Amino acid sequence: MRKRILVAAIAVMGLTNLAVAQDAPADNSGKWQFRLRGIVVSPDESADIEAIGGDVDISTSIVPEFDITYFFDDNWSMELILGTTKHDVKAVETAVGEIDLGHVWLLPPTLTGQYHFTGGNFVPYVGAGVNLTLFYGVDEGPTVDDIDYDTAVGFALQGGFDYMLNDQWFLNFDVKKLFLNTTATVDATTALGATVDADVDINPWIFGLGVGLKL
Repeated sequence: MRKRILVAAIAVMGLTNLAVAQDAPADNSGKWQFRLRGIVVSPDESADIEAIGGDVDISTSIVPEFDITYFFDDNWSMELILGTTKHDVKAVETAVGEIDLGHVWLLPPTLTGQYHFTGGNFVPYVGAGVNLTLFYGVDEGPTVDDIDYDTAVGFALQGGFDYMLNDQWFLNFDVKKLFLNTTATVDATTALGATVDADVDINPWIFGLGVGLKL
């Protein structure tokens, strides 16, 4: 009798565990992903320049980028995107012609929330988030005396996909659009006898291709 009860108890426990295993969804919570991408940063720029009018021209930049993703479950994650870019800047079509404004470095850490469409080796995703851009390493060029760029906070939209090569390694393609605005204060006292403010929309497109590791 005791043996029968013991066998029945073991059978019930086994069936219970099997049912739980079948009902429980696959869980990626707590999983980390790391990507290394090469990115093309292409500004979609425009400017409203006081006094002398005109527009702005900001060069495209190609740089490496590193990002870290944390998964809350199979579908939802957050990604921190890290990189820095250098851009040449010109004021164009102004009342005094084209002005070389040297170059500036941008440090734009961006945090996005992502939704991943699971179901195979091809894993597309979409995302949205916030961006903080710091301007540093300013070289004002040969014409003006100094340039100051205000720190900017903006929004980011994102889309892309991972292609899993195995359980850990994958390829990645990613596109982001940053909505980024800053005020540039240009000290042109020597050349123009004035300080000029410019409201600058940078709004870059960022195209990335790289490799990643899932832990």
